[in-house]
Amino acid sequence: MLVVITGLSGSGRSEAANCLEDQGFFVIDNLPPSLIPKVIELAGPAIARLCLTMGTERYSDEIGPAVADLRAAAKGAPHYSDVRLWFLEARTQALVQRYESSRRRHPFALRGSVEEAVEAERESLCGLRADADVVIDTSDTNVHELRDRIVGLLGEAGSRRLTTRVLSFSFKHGLPADVDMVFDCRFLPNPHWEADLRPLDGTDGPVREFVVGSPLGERFVQHLEDLCELLLPAFEAEGKTYLTLAFGCTGGRHRSVCLAEHAAATLRRLGFDPQIQHRDLQR
Repeated sequence: MLVVITGLSGSGRSEAANCLEDQGFFVIDNLPPSLIPKVIELAGPAIARLCLTMGTERYSDEIGPAVADLRAAAKGAPHYSDVRLWFLEARTQALVQRYESSRRRHPFALRGSVEEAVEAERESLCGLRADADVVIDTSDTNVHELRDRIVGLLGEAGSRRLTTRVLSFSFKHGLPADVDMVFDCRFLPNPHWEADLRPLDGTDGPVREFVVGSPLGERFVQHLEDLCELLLPAFEAEGKTYLTLAFGCTGGRHRSVCLAEHAAATLRRLGFDPQIQHRDLQR
């Protein structure tokens, strides 16, 4: 397996590479794209799991073609037939805060503010982001959560099974960026307005019964199950590697958590092993 990690400066490329190193990958940091063919030649079958991180400050125009060449060459290199491109990003304000706290110069900040530099880099990497197998938003992610996400993305070594992730969130804390499908659960009965349910959360039985057991909830989860049964095998047949389903409600504590748990159970029934994350449950 060969994983290429790139993305916005300050979004956590080094931390992601450290996680892969802990998983047995041989990591080469900030490799110029022009050196990739030589590295592949030298590594050969002896290094079965290779990770290359590529900074964008010097080589932003070269990374996309280099990855395309890797994927084309993979057909003749069985030990690297699984080539994955991971793109890390974060909200502009989060990146600005990271650079201000580190007192490092942003590589795109030749003139102007750090915020302008972040936006300039983001614009220059639109094409590369679109080509990525998975986009990881690290705005609200600590090192331990990033590690869990990466372990989930790797799945079984050599497996091409669709890697699934289910996320619950609060709309008032922002829409998550690194998701494929978003379900707005705010149309369902809200346990927040029930005095005995308000202190509980969507993992508790009474809340599940209130939300999923309602007439509207029953109809929704049936349609959700039908949709999963239809789409996931189709995505897998088309070669999609990662899929994230996100469920949002007002506070991210009751309805979204309940539906995310139900969706994860549905995916397990279909033979998948989803990661599940409740982003805003403790807020």
